Amino acid sequence: MAQKILVLLGTRKGTFIAETDTNRQSWTLRGPFCEAWPINHVIADPATGTIYAGGGNAWFGPAVWKSTDLGASWTHSSEGLAYPEGTEPVKSVWSIASGNGALYAGVEPAGLFRSDDGGQSWRHVAGLQEHPSRPHWQPGGGGLILHSLVPHPSDDKQLWVGISSAGVFHTADGGATWEARNRGTRADYMPEDQRYPEYGQCVHSLVMAPGMPDRLYQQNHCGMYRSDDGGQHWDSIEAGLPSTFGFPAVTHPRDPATLYLLPLNGDTAGRYVPDARAAVWRTRDAGASWQALRDGLPQDNVFFGVLRQAMATDKLAPAGIYFGTNTGELYASADEGESWNCVAQHLPTISSVETLVVAG
Repeated sequence: MAQKILVLLGTRKGTFIAETDTNRQSWTLRGPFCEAWPINHVIADPATGTIYAGGGNAWFGPAVWKSTDLGASWTHSSEGLAYPEGTEPVKSVWSIASGNGALYAGVEPAGLFRSDDGGQSWRHVAGLQEHPSRPHWQPGGGGLILHSLVPHPSDDKQLWVGISSAGVFHTADGGATWEARNRGTRADYMPEDQRYPEYGQCVHSLVMAPGMPDRLYQQNHCGMYRSDDGGQHWDSIEAGLPSTFGFPAVTHPRDPATLYLLPLNGDTAGRYVPDARAAVWRTRDAGASWQALRDGLPQDNVFFGVLRQAMATDKLAPAGIYFGTNTGELYASADEGESWNCVAQHLPTISSVETLVVAG
């Protein structure tokens, strides 16, 4: 059966959908959708094809948009996306994830919501904000946001989250209680004798290796890390990279040892690609070594950055790799990063990139 690939883009001015066939050479673009709201994350449920887009801001308020017809029409709901009266209001939805029959939303200020009816209504998973460290969480450069959601693929009680700048937290009981899982990750902005705190790290991206739920990768403000025990301990894998700083990290859809990063030149040096030359960095040995992938990417006077959720893979063989820039370009590789093409330009700042493969 013929297939097509939808690349789902969250941007500062709505949702866009880029489409192609399995050759991944000719592209069309649709959008903007979601009434041009600021959209931080767009995902799809591969089982149903339903697309969800989370966003908002202090003016619009938070909401999750939903399309059951591949973007032709949209509805949205914010029912239940609120903290108790008298507390700081929810400004926006920053991340969405589906897993084990539920839909999760991470919000700003950092907190977790769950929907059991496909995004029609939401309930606050209050256990996370009841963690003893909550009064000490501090906002990162983008605010105090819950931006990474990693459900366990088969255990509906387990979930990992990443919060800037509080760190990684894990629940094994469906969200009633949480444990900080940051041992081994640095906080270089802390005094020297406090560089490895229990919490307070600025995690930028958190992803799970395919087929190995205990293997997690983390791009942090202060390094790149791998854990093989569900985040209980982290080991640095940044040797060989041009920078310890970056935002997105994505795993190969089938190989747990293959990971893609897009490092930037540092937190105070402009936050663009090192040496103003674009490259995606790939490891095929779980971080023991790294290779720069540049073919087709611009190599002169490149000053874009790539945000934490703006990189993704598809599930084809060979896997497609995609990333969007803060200057509105979408790049695609149909050969696992060996070569690249720019497939869209002049979009608003791209906040997120995800994929969906459907019957063509």
